Order: sequence, then structure tokens, then C-alpha cells
Amino acid sequence: MTDSDRPWEPPLAGTEVEHLVGALDRLRTTFRWKADDLDAAGLRARIGASSLTIGGLLKHLAFVEDYTFTTKLRGEPPGAPWRAADWDDDPDWEFTSAAADTPERLYAIWDGAVERSRARLAAALADGGLDQPVHASDSDGRRASLRRLVCDLVEEYGRHTGHADLLREAVDGRVGEDPPDGWRPRSGGQVDAAAN
Repeated sequence: MTDSDRPWEPPLAGTEVEHLVGALDRLRTTFRWKADDLDAAGLRARIGASSLTIGGLLKHLAFVEDYTFTTKLRGEPPGAPWRAADWDDDPDWEFTSAAADTPERLYAIWDGAVERSRARLAAALADGGLDQPVHASDSDGRRASLRRLVCDLVEEYGRHTGHADLLREAVDGRVGEDPPDGWRPRSGGQVDAAAN
């Protein structure tokens, strides 16, 4: 196995930045593998009483990516398609509206959000590292660090990748902890963890 067979693997002994960003990219890639190459029915499949779907998770995680690295990082509102959402009427809009989106649109929304996040995170790291304060703050006005944003996103992906594990197994039996060596998305854009 070479690094090019598994570009999403974090280094065995790297810097803190390499490990945090590597852990995030490994989770992103595992999630994308779990979500990949499904038709509309597969993206809308549910388990039991849960309303979660892989399509909803794709759109939700795309929103979290954009929100984290625009609003929380820089204090700017996220762009399309989030700006047009009626969050007051439907606080779970990203989950519920995904049922009306085509597979191509859902993959494009997630792929685009991750691409933007990678670029914004790389620029922020180059501009001040993990310790720099970001726009997000608590009720006392203490600002979070960039490290906190990255850790929060790792946690978010960890939770939802577990959901995707269960949903994907129910759809077509796909199981496994990691994508197979050499895996690349079959639908939508390309996941290139090495681009960080």
C-alpha cells in the first residue's frame, strides 16, 4: 500500500495541524465513500422511525462546512443555497429539502462545500495557525480558536459518518470502516485529501 492508494490517511507522525486536518479529511472521505454512487431512492432511504437519510446528511454536512468556514471563522453569512433557505419556518431545512434534490445536486453541493472549506482552512492556517481567534464567541465574548472549529467539525463528521454506516448498509449492504485502497468517488466531483 502506498500513500497514493490511500491519500486520505493522516500521517503516522506529523504536526498537530497535519493530524487534525488529516483526521478531518479521513472522516470526510469515509463519509463520501458511504454516500457515493447512490440513486435518488438510495439517498432518500430511511431506517425505522428516524428521518435521517444519506441525502439529508450530504446536504447537512455541506451546510456545516460552509457555516464553519464562513460564519464561525470570518463572521460572514454562508452563500447559496443556504441564503435562500427559510430557517425560521424549517430549522432542519437542509435535511428536509434534500428529498427534492437530485443525486447530482446533492453530490455537487457537498463536494463544492468541502472544496471551499479546504481552501478557507488552508488560508486561515497560513494566516495565523490553529491558535488564532475566530469570529465565533461564547456569551461572555470569548472567541473560539481555529483549533476549536476544526475539532468541532471532526466531531460532527464522526457522528454523521456513523449514521451513514447504518443507512448505507440498509440500502445495499455496503459495510467497512475505510474505503478500499485506490477508491475515488463515482458520482459528483473528486475527493482529493492530498490537496490540503
